[in-house]
Amino acid sequence: MKKYGLLGYPLTHSFSKRFFTEKFESEKIDSTYENFEIDSISKFPDVVKNNPEVVGFNVTIPYKEQVIQYLDELNDSAQQIGAVNTIKVKRSGDNVYLKGFNTDTHGFETSLRPLLKEYHNKALILGTGGASKALKYVLEKLGIEYISASIEELKENEIRYEDIDKQMMKEHLLIINATPLGTYPKVDTYPNIPYDFIGKKHLLFDLVYNPEETQFMAKGKAQGATIKNGYEMLLNQALKSYEIWNSEE
Repeated sequence: MKKYGLLGYPLTHSFSKRFFTEKFESEKIDSTYENFEIDSISKFPDVVKNNPEVVGFNVTIPYKEQVIQYLDELNDSAQQIGAVNTIKVKRSGDNVYLKGFNTDTHGFETSLRPLLKEYHNKALILGTGGASKALKYVLEKLGIEYISASIEELKENEIRYEDIDKQMMKEHLLIINATPLGTYPKVDTYPNIPYDFIGKKHLLFDLVYNPEETQFMAKGKAQGATIKNGYEMLLNQALKSYEIWNSEE
């Protein structure tokens, strides 16, 4: 029996465990999925050592970057982004080889691409946390310019939320919420942008998937914008992880 698992802390609401357990049951796959809630990434080698039947991990907050020091190899997207959410475990006797991947890029691209029009050539990313790195990788691949709104100390190609004006909203017809604002249970929160300047050409993509429609999305929809939540992105990145774990590479 193959075993897979999720690394993170805390893991009170785990999409991955529920998704894969249901998948294995419905498709009669002889595998299990377990949460490995560790309060320090230094405990990761012990998890690998003490669970010899594990052939793959998903990685979530706060370890997507911290886990890299323990890996033997990264694929191109993980290398460029500097974050890993999928690990393939190869074992040969007592030897263990760990390769890191980033499937958030696949999830985001496959969910976003069908919605894009020719005028979605500039994106405004709300938030500069770890999640935004995968988005930037995909936007660059698709040839879409971007700028990020930040509440932290400004870095290159970043602006303050108060600098988002009518002209910026008019030029950036793709707006992506990469913050946790609006996530259950704090469903009344939303990014502070001038929603009055949103129109029918705008596409609002929210990485949040619970609730199904956030305040960010609802405010965009009220202005005639196309909206999309993060569930399909989450689903597609999970399926990509499973494909990687079971590939012959």
